[in-house]
Amino acid sequence: MNIERFSDARYEEVKQLVLGVLEEKGFEYDPVKDYDLDDITKYYHDNGGMFFTGSVDRKIIGTSAVRKIDSERCEIKRIYVCKEYRRRGYGRELFLHALDFAKDHYLHITLMTDRSLTEAIALYKKYGFSVVRTDSLQKPYILMSHSK
Repeated sequence: MNIERFSDARYEEVKQLVLGVLEEKGFEYDPVKDYDLDDITKYYHDNGGMFFTGSVDRKIIGTSAVRKIDSERCEIKRIYVCKEYRRRGYGRELFLHALDFAKDHYLHITLMTDRSLTEAIALYKKYGFSVVRTDSLQKPYILMSHSK
């Protein structure tokens, strides 16, 4: 897999991938929550973060991102892989790419994930993240944290 910085030229392909994975997992596009997808460059690159794309044979098959919170803190987000490319280590590669960027630029790293994604949670724990908070049943998410 080739991992690169997001390019506006591939915006539609990236947005469709993310929305497709969200739909597959039972989530709908929410313009309030998913506004970062409307201008990825502005939201990530122009604001001290980074958005990565992973491609195989020039087809984008996954994403990962780092969002700046403040000068010391960031959030890893948007770790998605197309269904047909899962279980090949691509999600791990994309996560580690984002984690390396985050470690190079920030002291504290957070991420939020759905509690049902037990394999992802195990991966995050393997690389030093710990559970900070588990939200209510209405929002079945886990907040995880990592510090230098």
